[in-house]
Amino acid sequence: MTIRIANAPVSWGIFEFEGVTPKYPYQMVLDEIRDTGYTGIELGPWGYLPTDSTILKDELAKRDISLLSAFVPVELVNANAHDKGLNHAMQVGKLLADMNANYIVLADDNGTVPELVQQAGRRKGSYLSDAQWDVYAAGVNKIAKRIFETYGLKIVFHHHGAGYVETPDEVGKLMERADPKLVGICLDTGHWHLGGGDAVQAIEQYGDRVRYLHLKDYSADIHQICLANNRDYFGMATDGIFCELGQGVVDFATILNNMTTLNYDGWAIVEQDILSDDTTYPKLAAQRNRDYLKGFGY
Repeated sequence: MTIRIANAPVSWGIFEFEGVTPKYPYQMVLDEIRDTGYTGIELGPWGYLPTDSTILKDELAKRDISLLSAFVPVELVNANAHDKGLNHAMQVGKLLADMNANYIVLADDNGTVPELVQQAGRRKGSYLSDAQWDVYAAGVNKIAKRIFETYGLKIVFHHHGAGYVETPDEVGKLMERADPKLVGICLDTGHWHLGGGDAVQAIEQYGDRVRYLHLKDYSADIHQICLANNRDYFGMATDGIFCELGQGVVDFATILNNMTTLNYDGWAIVEQDILSDDTTYPKLAAQRNRDYLKGFGY
Protein backbone atom coordinates (compact mmCIF):
# COMPACT_ATOMS: atom_id res chain seq x y z
CA MET A 1 0.00 0.00 0.00
CA THR A 2 1.18 3.48 -0.86
CA ILE A 3 0.65 6.83 0.82
CA ARG A 4 1.00 9.67 -1.66
CA ILE A 5 1.72 13.24 -0.57
CA ALA A 6 -0.35 16.22 -1.68
CA ASN A 7 -0.79 19.84 -0.71
CA ALA A 8 -3.70 22.27 -0.73
CA PRO A 9 -4.48 25.92 -1.49
CA VAL A 10 -4.82 26.63 2.25
CA SER A 11 -1.02 26.34 2.48
CA TRP A 12 -0.91 29.47 0.33
CA GLY A 13 -3.44 31.27 2.53
CA ILE A 14 -6.37 30.37 0.26
CA PHE A 15 -9.05 29.71 2.87
CA GLU A 16 -12.62 28.46 2.61
CA PHE A 17 -13.73 31.04 5.18
CA GLU A 18 -16.00 33.71 3.72
CA GLY A 19 -14.49 37.13 3.18
CA VAL A 20 -10.90 35.96 2.75
CA THR A 21 -9.60 37.19 -0.61
CA PRO A 22 -7.04 34.87 -2.27
CA LYS A 23 -3.60 36.44 -2.45
CA TYR A 24 -2.23 34.46 -5.38
CA PRO A 25 -3.51 33.40 -8.81
CA TYR A 26 -4.27 29.71 -9.01
CA GLN A 27 -1.71 29.15 -11.79
CA MET A 28 1.07 30.28 -9.46
CA VAL A 29 -0.14 28.03 -6.64
CA LEU A 30 -0.35 25.02 -8.98
CA ASP A 31 3.15 25.73 -10.28
CA GLU A 32 4.57 25.97 -6.76
CA ILE A 33 2.82 22.80 -5.61
CA ARG A 34 4.37 20.96 -8.55
CA ASP A 35 7.77 22.56 -8.09
CA THR A 36 7.95 21.55 -4.41
CA GLY A 37 7.31 17.88 -5.12
CA TYR A 38 3.59 17.30 -4.52
CA THR A 39 1.41 15.37 -6.95
CA GLY A 40 -2.08 16.02 -5.62
CA ILE A 41 -4.25 18.96 -4.62
CA GLU A 42 -7.61 19.79 -3.09
CA LEU A 43 -10.05 22.15 -4.76
CA GLY A 44 -9.91 24.99 -2.25
CA PRO A 45 -12.78 27.50 -2.07
CA TRP A 46 -15.37 27.01 -4.80
CA GLY A 47 -14.39 29.19 -7.73
CA TYR A 48 -10.70 29.53 -6.88
CA LEU A 49 -9.62 26.77 -9.26
CA PRO A 50 -11.55 26.51 -12.53
CA THR A 51 -14.94 24.85 -12.06
CA ASP A 52 -15.15 23.83 -15.72
CA SER A 53 -13.80 20.27 -15.65
CA THR A 54 -12.29 20.53 -19.13
CA ILE A 55 -10.22 23.56 -18.18
CA LEU A 56 -9.31 22.13 -14.78
CA LYS A 57 -8.20 18.80 -16.27
CA ASP A 58 -5.92 20.63 -18.66
CA GLU A 59 -4.41 22.82 -15.94
CA LEU A 60 -3.71 19.84 -13.68
CA ALA A 61 -2.55 17.45 -16.41
CA LYS A 62 0.17 19.75 -17.67
CA ARG A 63 1.57 19.83 -14.12
CA ASP A 64 0.96 16.10 -13.41
CA ILE A 65 -1.26 16.91 -10.42
CA SER A 66 -4.39 14.96 -9.39
CA LEU A 67 -7.50 16.51 -7.86
CA LEU A 68 -8.39 14.59 -4.71
CA SER A 69 -11.32 16.21 -2.95
CA ALA A 70 -12.98 19.44 -1.91
CA PHE A 71 -13.77 20.98 1.46
CA VAL A 72 -17.51 21.66 1.79
CA PRO A 73 -18.65 23.58 4.91
CA VAL A 74 -22.33 23.30 5.89
CA GLU A 75 -24.36 24.79 8.75
CA LEU A 76 -25.26 21.30 9.94
CA VAL A 77 -26.60 22.34 13.35
CA ASN A 78 -29.51 24.05 11.57
CA ALA A 79 -31.96 21.62 9.94
CA ASN A 80 -33.28 24.43 7.75
CA ALA A 81 -29.81 24.82 6.20
CA HIS A 82 -29.37 21.16 5.23
CA ASP A 83 -30.93 21.48 1.78
CA LYS A 84 -28.78 24.50 0.96
CA GLY A 85 -25.71 22.55 2.04
CA LEU A 86 -26.80 19.55 0.01
CA ASN A 87 -27.24 21.67 -3.10
CA HIS A 88 -23.71 23.04 -2.78
CA ALA A 89 -22.29 19.58 -2.09
CA MET A 90 -24.01 18.29 -5.23
CA GLN A 91 -22.53 21.13 -7.28
CA VAL A 92 -19.06 20.31 -5.96
CA GLY A 93 -19.66 16.57 -6.26
CA LYS A 94 -20.41 16.81 -9.97
CA LEU A 95 -17.07 18.50 -10.62
CA LEU A 96 -15.21 15.99 -8.43
CA ALA A 97 -16.84 13.06 -10.20
CA ASP A 98 -15.90 14.54 -13.56
CA MET A 99 -12.31 14.77 -12.28
CA ASN A 100 -12.27 11.17 -10.96
CA ALA A 101 -11.84 12.29 -7.36
CA ASN A 102 -13.07 10.06 -4.54
CA TYR A 103 -14.11 12.19 -1.56
CA ILE A 104 -15.94 15.23 -0.36
CA VAL A 105 -14.43 16.62 2.85
CA LEU A 106 -17.58 17.69 4.68
CA ALA A 107 -17.27 20.08 7.61
CA ASP A 108 -19.17 22.35 9.92
CA ASP A 109 -19.59 25.98 8.96
CA ASN A 110 -16.52 26.68 11.08
CA GLY A 111 -15.54 30.13 12.26
CA THR A 112 -19.03 31.63 11.98
CA VAL A 113 -20.21 31.35 15.61
CA PRO A 114 -18.43 34.02 17.70
CA GLU A 115 -18.61 31.99 20.91
CA LEU A 116 -16.94 28.98 19.29
CA VAL A 117 -14.29 31.20 17.67
CA GLN A 118 -13.41 32.58 21.11
CA GLN A 119 -13.51 29.19 22.84
CA ALA A 120 -11.35 27.35 20.28
CA GLY A 121 -8.60 25.30 21.86
CA ARG A 122 -10.23 25.63 25.28
CA ARG A 123 -13.29 23.39 25.18
CA LYS A 124 -13.71 19.84 26.44
CA GLY A 125 -16.55 17.40 26.01
CA SER A 126 -19.50 18.28 23.77
CA TYR A 127 -21.04 21.68 23.15
CA LEU A 128 -24.27 20.29 21.63
CA SER A 129 -27.05 18.31 23.29
CA ASP A 130 -28.00 14.81 22.15
CA ALA A 131 -31.04 16.23 20.36
CA GLN A 132 -28.86 18.71 18.52
CA TRP A 133 -26.45 15.92 17.57
CA ASP A 134 -29.34 14.00 16.05
CA VAL A 135 -30.16 16.98 13.83
CA TYR A 136 -26.50 17.49 12.97
CA ALA A 137 -25.93 13.85 12.04
CA ALA A 138 -29.14 13.72 10.02
CA GLY A 139 -27.70 16.43 7.80
CA VAL A 140 -24.42 14.58 7.40
CA ASN A 141 -26.19 11.32 6.52
CA LYS A 142 -28.56 13.04 4.10
CA ILE A 143 -25.70 14.64 2.19
CA ALA A 144 -23.60 11.47 2.27
CA LYS A 145 -26.42 9.30 0.93
CA ARG A 146 -27.30 11.62 -1.95
CA ILE A 147 -23.66 12.22 -2.92
CA PHE A 148 -22.90 8.50 -2.98
CA GLU A 149 -26.06 7.53 -4.86
CA THR A 150 -25.55 10.24 -7.48
CA TYR A 151 -21.78 10.40 -7.93
CA GLY A 152 -20.30 7.41 -6.09
CA LEU A 153 -18.30 9.74 -3.83
CA LYS A 154 -17.74 9.05 -0.14
CA ILE A 155 -17.88 11.61 2.66
CA VAL A 156 -15.03 12.14 5.10
CA PHE A 157 -15.88 14.52 7.94
CA HIS A 158 -13.33 17.14 8.96
CA HIS A 159 -13.30 18.05 12.68
CA HIS A 160 -12.10 21.63 13.04
CA GLY A 161 -11.35 24.36 15.55
CA ALA A 162 -14.03 27.03 16.04
CA GLY A 163 -16.79 24.62 15.01
CA TYR A 164 -19.24 22.27 16.71
CA VAL A 165 -17.01 19.26 15.97
CA GLU A 166 -13.73 20.32 17.56
CA THR A 167 -13.02 17.98 20.48
CA PRO A 168 -12.49 14.20 20.32
CA ASP A 169 -15.74 13.77 22.26
CA GLU A 170 -17.61 15.72 19.59
CA VAL A 171 -16.11 13.57 16.85
CA GLY A 172 -17.33 10.54 18.80
CA LYS A 173 -20.86 11.94 19.12
CA LEU A 174 -21.03 12.41 15.37
CA MET A 175 -19.44 9.09 14.42
CA GLU A 176 -21.92 7.24 16.65
CA ARG A 177 -24.72 8.66 14.52
CA ALA A 178 -23.14 8.81 11.05
CA ASP A 179 -23.53 5.93 8.60
CA PRO A 180 -20.19 4.07 8.83
CA LYS A 181 -20.51 2.81 5.25
CA LEU A 182 -20.74 6.32 3.83
CA VAL A 183 -19.08 8.61 6.39
CA GLY A 184 -15.48 8.33 7.53
CA ILE A 185 -13.09 10.68 9.28
CA CYS A 186 -10.74 13.15 7.66
CA LEU A 187 -8.13 13.14 10.41
CA ASP A 188 -6.54 16.57 10.58
CA THR A 189 -3.59 16.00 12.87
CA GLY A 190 -3.19 19.62 13.92
CA HIS A 191 -6.86 20.24 14.61
CA TRP A 192 -7.09 16.98 16.58
CA HIS A 193 -4.40 18.28 18.94
CA LEU A 194 -5.97 21.74 19.10
CA GLY A 195 -9.18 20.03 20.21
CA GLY A 196 -7.38 18.35 23.10
CA GLY A 197 -6.55 14.96 21.60
CA ASP A 198 -3.59 13.05 20.22
CA ALA A 199 -3.64 12.06 16.55
CA VAL A 200 -1.84 8.75 17.13
CA GLN A 201 -4.54 7.77 19.62
CA ALA A 202 -7.24 8.82 17.15
CA ILE A 203 -5.97 6.23 14.66
CA GLU A 204 -5.81 3.60 17.40
CA GLN A 205 -9.42 4.39 18.34
CA TYR A 206 -11.02 4.67 14.90
CA GLY A 207 -8.82 2.42 12.76
CA ASP A 208 -9.97 2.15 9.18
CA ARG A 209 -12.73 4.68 9.73
CA VAL A 210 -9.91 7.19 9.28
CA ARG A 211 -10.21 7.35 5.50
CA TYR A 212 -8.37 10.56 4.65
CA LEU A 213 -5.43 12.45 6.14
CA HIS A 214 -4.61 16.11 6.56
CA LEU A 215 -1.07 16.53 7.84
CA LYS A 216 -0.84 19.66 9.98
CA ASP A 217 1.54 20.29 12.87
CA TYR A 218 0.56 21.96 16.12
CA SER A 219 2.66 23.98 18.56
CA ALA A 220 1.71 23.36 22.18
CA ASP A 221 3.99 26.23 23.23
CA ILE A 222 2.24 28.75 20.97
CA HIS A 223 -1.11 27.40 22.17
CA GLN A 224 -0.20 28.23 25.77
CA ILE A 225 0.95 31.72 24.81
CA CYS A 226 -2.32 32.29 22.92
CA LEU A 227 -4.38 31.15 25.89
CA ALA A 228 -2.48 33.52 28.18
CA ASN A 229 -3.17 36.36 25.74
CA ASN A 230 -6.85 35.40 25.25
CA ARG A 231 -6.39 34.85 21.52
CA ASP A 232 -9.35 33.47 19.60
CA TYR A 233 -9.15 30.85 16.83
CA PHE A 234 -8.11 33.29 14.11
CA GLY A 235 -5.56 34.88 16.43
CA MET A 236 -4.08 31.46 17.16
CA ALA A 237 -3.77 30.72 13.46
CA THR A 238 -2.16 34.11 12.85
CA ASP A 239 0.31 33.49 15.67
CA GLY A 240 1.43 30.22 14.06
CA ILE A 241 -0.18 27.53 16.19
CA PHE A 242 -0.19 25.39 13.02
CA CYS A 243 3.56 25.46 12.43
CA GLU A 244 5.73 23.79 9.82
CA LEU A 245 5.92 20.00 10.00
CA GLY A 246 8.45 18.85 12.57
CA GLN A 247 8.31 22.06 14.61
CA GLY A 248 5.35 20.99 16.76
CA VAL A 249 4.29 17.95 18.76
CA VAL A 250 2.54 15.81 16.12
CA ASP A 251 4.22 12.40 15.63
CA PHE A 252 3.99 12.15 11.85
CA ALA A 253 6.26 9.12 11.49
CA THR A 254 4.06 7.02 13.79
CA ILE A 255 0.86 8.33 12.21
CA LEU A 256 1.94 7.43 8.68
CA ASN A 257 3.42 4.10 9.73
CA ASN A 258 0.23 3.16 11.62
CA MET A 259 -1.91 4.12 8.64
CA THR A 260 0.30 1.95 6.43
CA THR A 261 -0.23 -0.94 8.86
CA LEU A 262 -3.98 -0.39 8.44
CA ASN A 263 -3.47 -0.82 4.66
CA TYR A 264 -4.31 2.81 3.98
CA ASP A 265 -3.84 3.27 0.26
CA GLY A 266 -4.49 6.93 -0.34
CA TRP A 267 -3.33 10.48 0.07
CA ALA A 268 -1.91 12.53 2.90
CA ILE A 269 -2.47 16.22 2.28
CA VAL A 270 -0.06 18.69 3.85
CA GLU A 271 -1.95 21.67 5.21
CA GLN A 272 -0.15 24.51 6.87
CA ASP A 273 -2.51 27.42 7.47
CA ILE A 274 -0.47 30.31 6.07
CA LEU A 275 -1.25 33.81 7.32
CA SER A 276 1.84 35.72 6.23
CA ASP A 277 2.45 38.84 4.16
CA ASP A 278 5.73 37.35 2.90
CA THR A 279 4.84 36.19 -0.60
CA THR A 280 7.88 33.89 -0.77
CA TYR A 281 7.03 32.02 2.42
CA PRO A 282 4.35 29.56 1.21
CA LYS A 283 6.61 27.93 -1.37
CA LEU A 284 9.57 27.78 1.01
CA ALA A 285 7.42 26.24 3.74
CA ALA A 286 5.90 23.75 1.30
CA GLN A 287 9.38 22.64 0.25
CA ARG A 288 10.54 22.24 3.85
CA ASN A 289 7.40 20.28 4.70
CA ARG A 290 7.91 17.99 1.71
CA ASP A 291 11.57 17.43 2.58
CA TYR A 292 10.59 16.65 6.18
CA LEU A 293 8.27 13.83 5.07
CA LYS A 294 10.88 12.46 2.69
CA GLY A 295 13.18 12.22 5.69
CA PHE A 296 11.28 9.21 6.97
CA GLY A 297 10.34 7.64 3.69
CA TYR A 298 7.21 9.39 2.41
